This record gives sequence, C-alpha cells and structure tokens, in this order.
Amino acid sequence: MGVSCLATVPSLLAVVPLQPRPDAGAALTTGYHLPRSMTAVIRCKIEDDVNPGGMSRRDVVKFAGATLGIELIGSSGSMVETASAADLIQRRQRSEFQSRIKGTLFTALKANPELVPSVLTLALNDAMTYDKATKSGGPNGSIRFSSEISRPENKGLSAALSLLEEAKKEIDSYSKGGPILYADLIQYA
Repeated sequence: MGVSCLATVPSLLAVVPLQPRPDAGAALTTGYHLPRSMTAVIRCKIEDDVNPGGMSRRDVVKFAGATLGIELIGSSGSMVETASAADLIQRRQRSEFQSRIKGTLFTALKANPELVPSVLTLALNDAMTYDKATKSGGPNGSIRFSSEISRPENKGLSAALSLLEEAKKEIDSYSKGGPILYADLIQYA
C-alpha cells in the first residue's frame, strides 16, 4: 500500500472532510480540504496495489493530522503582533504620564497626610454605588456631585474631594490626551 500526501493548508482555517471521489477506481482518496472559496488542500491517496498490509486508513488520517499540525505550528508566528515604533513611543508616553500623575498625587497627599483615609473612603464609597440588578453605578466619579457628597455616609469627604480637584487641575495642565476623568483620578488616588 502506498501513500502520497500533498499539503497546502494556510494556518488557522477550518478544514472539512473530502467527499469520496467516484472516479477513484481501485485507489481510495481521503483527506481534508478547505471550503471552495479557499485554495488550500491536504490530499492523501492510498493505492492498494503498491504494498499490501502497509498503512491503514487510520495511519493516513494521523499523517494528514500531523501535516496540518506542522502547517499550523509553522505559521503560528503570524499570530504574534510585532510592536511598531509608534506603539513603543505611545507606551513610553503613557508610562511617563502615569508616573507624573502618581508624582502629583503623592505630592498632594504628602502635604495633607491626614486626608489619606478620606481619599481611600472616597474611592470606596464611589465604587460601592454599583447596583447589580440595573448594572449601574460603580466607580464612575459620581461622588463629586453635590447630591452624592452630601449624603450622610460621605460626611467629611469633601476635603479629600477638594484635594483631588486641585490635583486634577495640575494633571490636566500637562495632559496631552485631554482631561483626566474623575472616576480614574479618584480610584488612582
């Protein structure tokens, strides 16, 4: 029994079983192919008259699977994106901006260490407004509004909010991407 295989399968595309060929005669053709809109095929041809008792259909399917696997592994590098220079510059700029925000908040909180617990409570109370039933609320910065900050559970947090509003003005002055959101600022602080 002799086996010959031809594999031209692009990676990560769905393969479907070949339909039996009525014109195969003594030879049985089995394998996989891609839909007609694609041009890749794995074809394995078993010829009974070459070496009787050699390879079974199962061996051919294993061979086709191995061939497909090698094709997939060989081209899996295309799944990894390479970073362009612009991506690297953007990452560096984002990192520098976050470092500047951290420095601004550190300076503001170091000057007012008594407000650290209030800032933590402010962030927690802003986040605890999440309602699972309506999927609304959460850490959205709504605590800055007078209707929220005047609630009894937020008593004494207006000084922390004032501190963050001053820090926001400084951060917005050097921000190149627009003003920082209150939600982000409160949680970051």
